[in-house]
Amino acid sequence: MNAKELWQLAENLFSKRQSLMSLWQETSEHFYPERADFTYKRTLGTDFAGNLMSSYPMLARRELANQVGAMLRPANQEWFYMVRGDQEDRVVPDHEGRLWLEWANNTMRRHMYNRQAMFARATTEADNDWSTFGQYVMSIRVNNVGNALLYRNWHLRDCCWMENEEGRIVFFARRWKPHARELVRLFGDKVHSEVKKLSEKTPFQTVDCVHIVCESDLFDGDSRGMPYHSIYLDVQHEGSVIEEMGQVAQEYIVARWQTVSDSQYAYSPSTVAALPDARLIQAMTMTLLEAGEKVTNPPMIATVDAVKSDVSIYAGGITWIDRDYDEKLGEALRPMTRDYARGLPYGAEMLQATQAMIHQAFYLNKLTLPERAPEMTAYEVGQRIQEYIRGALPLFEPMEHESNGQICEETFSTLMRAGAFGSPLDMPRSLRGADVQFKYRSPLHDAIEAQKAQIFREGAALLAEAAAVDPTTPYMIDAPTALRESLQGLGVDEDWLRSEDETRQLAEKAQQQQEQQQMLMALEQGSKVAANFSQAEKANAEAQR
Repeated sequence: MNAKELWQLAENLFSKRQSLMSLWQETSEHFYPERADFTYKRTLGTDFAGNLMSSYPMLARRELANQVGAMLRPANQEWFYMVRGDQEDRVVPDHEGRLWLEWANNTMRRHMYNRQAMFARATTEADNDWSTFGQYVMSIRVNNVGNALLYRNWHLRDCCWMENEEGRIVFFARRWKPHARELVRLFGDKVHSEVKKLSEKTPFQTVDCVHIVCESDLFDGDSRGMPYHSIYLDVQHEGSVIEEMGQVAQEYIVARWQTVSDSQYAYSPSTVAALPDARLIQAMTMTLLEAGEKVTNPPMIATVDAVKSDVSIYAGGITWIDRDYDEKLGEALRPMTRDYARGLPYGAEMLQATQAMIHQAFYLNKLTLPERAPEMTAYEVGQRIQEYIRGALPLFEPMEHESNGQICEETFSTLMRAGAFGSPLDMPRSLRGADVQFKYRSPLHDAIEAQKAQIFREGAALLAEAAAVDPTTPYMIDAPTALRESLQGLGVDEDWLRSEDETRQLAEKAQQQQEQQQMLMALEQGSKVAANFSQAEKANAEAQR
C-alpha cells in the first residue's frame, strides 16, 4: 500500500471503533472525568466531576493508578535491572559483565529521569489510562534538540492500531493537530504551500495531520531495509505527504492489560467489574441525599382554606393562617411523617457494600503486603507471602510485561542507537552478541526473591540435622552458589560481592594456609615426639650404666 492507501486504512480503523468511543466516554465520566472528552469537545473551565454525586469510583481509580506507579516504578529505588537473555541456559556473564550491566542500568535510569525527558509526567498519565481503559499509548524517542529522551502519553481518542495473525501490532495511526508555525518549524519546506501561508498569517491555527507507523511489509515504497516505515500526512490538504522514511524503531508502544479474542483493543478488568456499581453508587448517593434533605427539611401538609400564604419552612419563616380556623379540627400546617429511622441506615449499609465491591474491583484489597506478627513462624510467614503473590499476580504480571517491558526495551534500544552506552566493542566479552533482557524489582518480586533466602535457611537447617547422622551430606549443596543467589535475591549490590574467580582464589588461599598450618602442627608434633623419644633413649642408656 502507498501512503494514501495507508491513510484510508487508518480512517477505516477510526470509524470502526465509534461504539468503543462511547464506552470509553461513559467509563471516563464515572472513573476518570479529566479524560472524558472522547465523544465531545470540552471547553476550558469545565467542571470535570459536576455530574457526579459520589467521588468514590474516581478515588478508587486514582488509588490504583498511584499504587501501580509506586509499586512497579518507584522513583526512590532501582526498579529494573539488566540480565543476559540466555541466563536461563546457565550462560551467565562474569563479574566484569555484571558490573557493565549495573553501569548501563545507572546510565539508562539517569536518562529516563532527566527532567527534559518528562518520564514522570508520561507514566503518570499512562497509569491512569491503564487503570481506566486497560491500555495506553506512549511514544519514546530522542527530542528535537537531540540532547535528551522524550516520553509522551497520547490520548486513546486519537490513536488506532491493527494486529497481524500473530497478535502483534503492525500498523499504528495517530491523529495530530499541530499549529501551522510548529509544522513549518519541524518539517520546513516539506509542508504544503497553504501551511506556509497559514504560518505567516495565522501561525497558531491548527492543521489536521496524521502520523502512521507500520511494518515495512505493508508499505510498497522503499524503506531502505528498515523494519518500520513512518509517514506524516497533511489530512487537511488532500492528504499530502509531509515526510516518509524508514526507521529502526516502532516509536509507539501500546501497553494492553486484558485482551479478548477478535479485538485489538484491551479492557480494564477493574472498570468492567466496577462500572455497574459506579452507576448504582451515583443513584444511591442521590437517593440518600434526597432522603436526608427530607429529614432536615420535611415536606409539609397544609389544610385547604386554612393557610393564607406560601408555606415558609426556612429559618425564621412565617406562614399565615386564617384566624377563624379552629385548631380543634387539626393542625393547619404539619410535616409529612415518614419512617426515616429504618430507611436511612439501610441505605447507608447498601452504599458501604457498593463501595466495598468497587474497592475489590480495583484490586485495592490485594495490594497490601501481609504483616508479620511476632508470634508467626517462618512457615506461616511463607504461606502469607504465597497468598499475597497469588492475589497480586493478575495485576502485576501484565503490567510488568506489557508496560515496564516495552518501556525499558524501547528506551534501551533508543539509547543504544544514540551511543549512550558507548561502542558495542567496549562491552565485556561475556556480553557481546548476547540478548539483553530486563527484570524488575517490586514488592511482588521482592517477596518472590526473598523466598530464596528463606529456602537457603531452611535447607541449611536440614543439612545440619542430616550431618549429625551422615557427615557426608553437606557436600550435596553448593553453598557458595546458593548463598550468592540468596544475597542477590535480597537485593545486595553487585559491587558488594566479590567475583567468582576472586572468591575461588581466596578460598584456595585459605585452604592452602590451613593445610600449611596443619603441616606445621604435624611437624611440631613430630618434633616433640622425636624429642621425647630421644629423651627416653638417653634416660634408658643412663639407667643401663
